[in-house]
Amino acid sequence: MTNLREKVIAAHGGLARWEQLSTVRAQLAQGGALWALKGNEGAIDDVSVTVELHTQFTSHSPIGGPGNRSVFRGDYIAIKNENDGIVEELKSPLDSFADHSFDTPWSTLQLAYFAGYAMWTYLTTPFAFAMRGFRTEELGPWQEAGETWQRLKATYPPAIATHCAEQIFYFGDDGLLRRHDYTAEVIKAGPAAHYTTAHREVDGIMVPTQHRVYPSNPDGSVNADLLLVSIDLDQIAFE
Repeated sequence: MTNLREKVIAAHGGLARWEQLSTVRAQLAQGGALWALKGNEGAIDDVSVTVELHTQFTSHSPIGGPGNRSVFRGDYIAIKNENDGIVEELKSPLDSFADHSFDTPWSTLQLAYFAGYAMWTYLTTPFAFAMRGFRTEELGPWQEAGETWQRLKATYPPAIATHCAEQIFYFGDDGLLRRHDYTAEVIKAGPAAHYTTAHREVDGIMVPTQHRVYPSNPDGSVNADLLLVSIDLDQIAFE
């Protein structure tokens, strides 16, 4: 591993502790302009999420109706009811976005797919960088908020569903994540800057509990007047 990758994984709790754990659960309060734009205002404002740490699985509840939950497994998404029956499902869900534009509404399954891969990405960073198939590259430092942040470019393997193949992560002197840049390809929009704050130690793992996402420009500057997504995490627990 590169020195920076080693540093940031250690700062967030270390691989030894991460490998002792299998899942994380949290309560999410979410907002921002994206959900209304995609025809899903209020659909996941207040939900619980479960993420498996070492394989791609995410479940949000409730979603798509009272008592329903999502089942995301990379190339599969379903909504199940409280009796574990399939309400609706979609195989190869990424293909369903092919003809979309920026303002095309999402179905419940498409919303669940996006939210599923997004929360898996966020809640496994930076430990996923040590998984098979991931590649990382150290970039030059970045000046922002009166600090110097170190940057790491991560290339995700094709088998992992996420925003885009190459994403850039910014870390403070303490090794903790400050910013995360990507282009969410299923949204059919430009690049975004995702800021993470209010880190909290939970079961030996450092978790950023406040997430704010804004459009970004080619030079890396940010349009802070347009909040695309906000996510606040509470009741976090690892097992």
